[in-house]
Amino acid sequence: MFLRTVFLGMLLALCQFALANQVGIRLAVDSVEKELQNTLARKLEFERIKLREIFQTKQRLHKNVEPEHRYKLYTKLYEEFRTYQMDSAIYYVNLNLKIANDLQDKFKHNQSAIQLAGLYSSAGRFIESNDILKGIPRDGLETELLADYYRTYSDFYSHYGQSTNYIEYFTRSEIYRDSLLAVIPKNSVDYRLILATRNVFSNNQDKAEAELLQLLQEYKEPQHERAVIAYLLGIVHKSRSDREKQIYYFAMSAITDIKNSVKDNASLQSLALVYFEKNDIDKAYIYIQEALDDALFCNVRYRTIENSSFYPIINSAFQEKEQARKKQLTGFLYTISIMSFLLLLVLIIVYLQMKHIKKARKHVSDVNQELQLLNAELLKVNKDLQETNLIKEEYMAQFFELCSSYIDKLDHNRKSMLKKLSNKQYDELNKELKSQDYIKTELDDLYHNFDVIFLSLYPTFIHEFNKLLKPEEQIALKPDELLNSELRIFALIRLGISDSTKIARFLRYSLRTVYNYRVKVKNKVVGSKEDFDERIKEIGKPSI
Repeated sequence: MFLRTVFLGMLLALCQFALANQVGIRLAVDSVEKELQNTLARKLEFERIKLREIFQTKQRLHKNVEPEHRYKLYTKLYEEFRTYQMDSAIYYVNLNLKIANDLQDKFKHNQSAIQLAGLYSSAGRFIESNDILKGIPRDGLETELLADYYRTYSDFYSHYGQSTNYIEYFTRSEIYRDSLLAVIPKNSVDYRLILATRNVFSNNQDKAEAELLQLLQEYKEPQHERAVIAYLLGIVHKSRSDREKQIYYFAMSAITDIKNSVKDNASLQSLALVYFEKNDIDKAYIYIQEALDDALFCNVRYRTIENSSFYPIINSAFQEKEQARKKQLTGFLYTISIMSFLLLLVLIIVYLQMKHIKKARKHVSDVNQELQLLNAELLKVNKDLQETNLIKEEYMAQFFELCSSYIDKLDHNRKSMLKKLSNKQYDELNKELKSQDYIKTELDDLYHNFDVIFLSLYPTFIHEFNKLLKPEEQIALKPDELLNSELRIFALIRLGISDSTKIARFLRYSLRTVYNYRVKVKNKVVGSKEDFDERIKEIGKPSI
């Protein structure tokens, strides 16, 4: 019982570990897929950087440089174009061959010949490549060139084997790889990478994976070797049928190739095939199209042949999927059309109902507006009545007070005159009757009482009146004045007395004087003069 419990516990732990590992791999794959999409979107940006570097190198060639220096610059351009555009790389290697022949430099000649043979091999010009390699004396090569010689021969037979699908050429490629390992220092990174490559294709996957993972840690972005290492790790996991890890490493390799503008790449094609196996046709089509475009641009024949063999299959699957999508979209279109027609009917019905409601609302709105206008007029009438009643009440009170005051004064004058008449003071009586002082005093009292009563009814009159005038033309009263002649004229207009004749009679002015005052003030008005009297009549009225 105890052993059974322990066994179940260990099994559960292993299952949890496997599940956690699977989740971790999926997250890593999602991350690298997203990074690949972003890198592909910036592909032209990386190419512009590469072309800028190539342009700068070409600019240096325009200077009058020595053949030795020109040879170095052509070699640099060869390196730039080797994995980017094969024809340009061949062009600059041929220029180097000419310089080597002119200088009669055997080392440079052999170096350029090996480079040219490698380019012809990649371009599918196998006969020319083979002729060049056969013409190179292996025994007379320096150690440095010997490694390039064996590498080029290994690549030549590998490319030839991929083009002919003849196993013998792959075997010869492995033989030359072994020869290459024999001349490279065993402690070099290059040796470790070639050895790992041999282990990959010799089915020694575990050993190859361990070495490649170590190398992957040593090479960082954007070193080109990192793309090769990641691609070989993808091949390792392809032999194990692990699609998630294939996607992870092939995508990592593709990212590095794109950043370095490497058109001679195998990662995008391999990635397309993995997605095709997963039945993710959309991604498979995108990557095979990218891979084919790169191969055609670079003019790498064996890559073009490989991509062309897979492209029709993936393209056919993609087209079938597109057709299925089109059928589905057609079905959706019919459904949407029917629903749109029904929706149109509903909209027409709703529109008619809304139109009816709108008409009813407009009628209600018109009635409401009429009611509001009537209410406003009624309110105005009520306020006017209130104002009129208030004025009447004030005037009645002041009127009775003034009448009482004048009656008292008349009675006082009567008694004074009667007394003087009884005392036979005829001269004094005659003098008093002829004097104008009494009339002037009474007029001053009348105007003063008018000013007091008016300002008590309209305390803001002077301020609001001045607001109607230009700032520099506003009326300033003397310290002992309540109203002056101009203000009294417009005070009477505010009370509704607009006729100049009545105003002149009340103020005991001539008609010309009243007219001149009114014209003079109107010339000081801000804005229109036509409605000035009407604006005066609005002073002191409460706003509705």
